[in-house]
Amino acid sequence: MISLLLILIIILLFASTPIFVALGLSSFLAVTLLSDIEPMILIQRLFGGLDQFALMALPFFILAANIMDVGGLSKRILRWSSALVGHITGGVAMTTQVSSMFFGALSGSSPATVIAIGKIMYPELLRKKYDEKFSSGLLASAGAISLIIPPSITLIIFGSVTGVSVGSLFIAGIGAGIIYGISSIIYIYYYAKKNKLPKDKRASGKEVLDATLKAFWALLIPVIILGGIYSGIFTPTEAAGVSAVYALFVSTVIYKEMTWKSFYQTLVDSAITTGQVLVLVAAAQLLGWILTRGGVPQQIASFITENIDSTIIFLLLLNIVLLVLGMFMEGVAAITILAPLIFPTAMSMGIDPVHLGVIMIANLAIGMYTPPFGINIFVTQTITKLNMVQMLPGLLRFFAVNMVALIVITYFPESSLFLVDLLE
Repeated sequence: MISLLLILIIILLFASTPIFVALGLSSFLAVTLLSDIEPMILIQRLFGGLDQFALMALPFFILAANIMDVGGLSKRILRWSSALVGHITGGVAMTTQVSSMFFGALSGSSPATVIAIGKIMYPELLRKKYDEKFSSGLLASAGAISLIIPPSITLIIFGSVTGVSVGSLFIAGIGAGIIYGISSIIYIYYYAKKNKLPKDKRASGKEVLDATLKAFWALLIPVIILGGIYSGIFTPTEAAGVSAVYALFVSTVIYKEMTWKSFYQTLVDSAITTGQVLVLVAAAQLLGWILTRGGVPQQIASFITENIDSTIIFLLLLNIVLLVLGMFMEGVAAITILAPLIFPTAMSMGIDPVHLGVIMIANLAIGMYTPPFGINIFVTQTITKLNMVQMLPGLLRFFAVNMVALIVITYFPESSLFLVDLLE
């Protein structure tokens, strides 16, 4: 049954079938044809896969992110970032990177970050004489940080399928996200210095203060979310609801950029996105249940423990598998499929569960813009109008520098866990 299941998944994926159809249909066909399991049990497992407290946070974070985008928070963060780093060598590109980090903390969505930041910053990068190859690589890689920076939807999914604390994953994601961002910023500085690119005039103290005050309400959101969770005021799920209500208040009462019409459309878009994510989670949970029933995780764990006795080698292989998988699949899909298979083995090897989650998400973030199938590549192309060959040099440069960050995150656990240890 398992062999037929995997063959059907591969065939359906290569036939460009939607991922939830490939997972769900192949599961139903394999079970119906080659087992005595009642089809009604599969229906129950589909709905059971969504009956998790952690998943309640998803629709609220998705709604909050869409409200923030429409409500004008992203452009205020861009102006604030420019006031802080615009005068440094490589300042415009650094503004793009820093803004993506903060917008990632608002949206939790990589493609949304690419679009929101890219459509504003790409013309500005070209105007400041940045090469279009470099600029396209920057946009694709900077947007990927949304998978790591909390409140990352992918981190929530990892917590839901493994039982790891979402709050701890969020805190560890801050450290990992900073390392990822710094690796890009160092390369940006080197590139701008080497090519003698112009930089903006240093913003006056008054301009920095003005930009900070205007972005203040947007910058408070990560503080509210993470501060509320770790102070015990609310759970990660409740934090999602708080962030949505807060974003709506700021967008309508303070910034006054959201109308009833745009709010209604935001609700529709959020509902569609939530449905897309949850139907994928349900199908992947069904697949995971079938694989577990067939003993696949146990066989994988047994093979690794019998043949690989080095944590270093295990993590290296895990990174390779995740990087390849990230090229073909969106982060939520990859986590829901792979995390239940990898988690038991990693625990048997003594790997910290929070650290494992950060490693997996960091890999998938890089996979989001890894040629030739990274999703962010295609999203960036809608902004830059460049083809794959034209984008390749810039993509590979940022791939190389972010791989250095991945090595640090993977083999130096305290780089991402120190904040978790500090707050516990």
